[in-house]
Amino acid sequence: MASFLDRERIVAQPGHSRWLVPPAALAIHLCIGQAYGFSVFNLPLTKLIGITASKPGEDWQLTTITYIFSVAIVFLGLSAALFGAWLERVGPRKAMFAAACCFGGGFVVSAIGVKLHSFPVLVAGYGVLGGIGLGLGYISPVSTLIKWFPDRPGMATGMAIMGFGGGAMIGSPLGVNLMKTFATPTGTGVFETFVAMGVIYFAFMLFGAIVVRVPPDGWKPEGFVPPATPQKLVTTAQVSASSAIRTPQFYLLWAVLFLNVSAGIGVLQTASPMIQQTVGVSAAAAAGFVGLISLFNMGGRFFWSSLSDKIGRKNTYAIYFLLGAAVYALVPTAAGMKSVPLFVTLVCVIMTMYGGGFATIPAYLRDLFGTMQVGAIHGRLLTAWSAAGVAGPLLINFMRDQQTKSGVPLEQAYNVTMYILAGVLIVGFVCNALVKPVDAKFHFQGTK
Repeated sequence: MASFLDRERIVAQPGHSRWLVPPAALAIHLCIGQAYGFSVFNLPLTKLIGITASKPGEDWQLTTITYIFSVAIVFLGLSAALFGAWLERVGPRKAMFAAACCFGGGFVVSAIGVKLHSFPVLVAGYGVLGGIGLGLGYISPVSTLIKWFPDRPGMATGMAIMGFGGGAMIGSPLGVNLMKTFATPTGTGVFETFVAMGVIYFAFMLFGAIVVRVPPDGWKPEGFVPPATPQKLVTTAQVSASSAIRTPQFYLLWAVLFLNVSAGIGVLQTASPMIQQTVGVSAAAAAGFVGLISLFNMGGRFFWSSLSDKIGRKNTYAIYFLLGAAVYALVPTAAGMKSVPLFVTLVCVIMTMYGGGFATIPAYLRDLFGTMQVGAIHGRLLTAWSAAGVAGPLLINFMRDQQTKSGVPLEQAYNVTMYILAGVLIVGFVCNALVKPVDAKFHFQGTK
């Protein structure tokens, strides 16, 4: 097993098509992207004792359940930062296999937490173990695809990361239907659903680990000639991960990712209850809404990252922040009008740019720091996602609770938060505008 997972076993033979690598990346990301659909479990997890309704004093509160997602995102970023350099050394197959074990195992441990009604076990399962699986799975194919597609790095990272955005499109209805199948008069079906999903996701992620290949050293696509004069922010030099974290560019991009994610993740994490509470749709329709925004999250990752190959990464992020701020500011208007089509449209546009930010950032890093250790640099930058995974949901839940306590109707409880998030995006626009080429003193001078 150890030799089967070694990097040397997955170096592609001459003639291997690079287009066989994206399916391996999608197999991983479509599975771990289920995290974006975890909100369909929020309300059922508050009824494990009461079954049909939450039992006060015994069932968990909704605000408590939302911490699970935040913990998972924290461990996503921490594990990506910790194991990024290890991934570059051992290769994507070993990292993908470890991700499958952690993510699938996280569901099983969470199922035990549901059975015992132990919140710490539930968090340890999906939040900690599953979060580590998220981090390993997230970064494992990205560096590999950038090396397979030096001519189109934005499109390459979009192909990999769009799967994460689309994971809820599969995971949300799968979770809802499994809970319906397993539900009984004395049980919500969450325990059985977690076990089933753990097994299913492990199998699909294992497929990705088996299929993935890395290009031989020095490989280039047939006919590819690097441009004689690269774009202003595209370096021909290499920067190590240890040097990258000493540059101002790294921290500006950290802020860019943190602010973009903080704005979007709070909306995404509370998507199901928010649309039910603001415009009054049913739980089933809300689950469909989660799946729909997952589709736009997924499509935006490929569309915007591919567009960034044409217009540049900096310009693409400028669009995210300016257009995004305007759209966030319009969400309260749609809610006040009780217009489901307008509300859904605005959130879908937000999700395209939220997802696009994730897909564009690895190519942005590649432009600034080169390909030598882009996976490790990307892993360290994802700590911004960890921080945003806490800040975004906490902000939106705190503001909602404060608004309702002050007498604001529930359907208007998200309005102030949307205006705050619009302001957050303006700050992100400023950070992006300050990004400049990396100083030559940080360039790597040795041999790889």
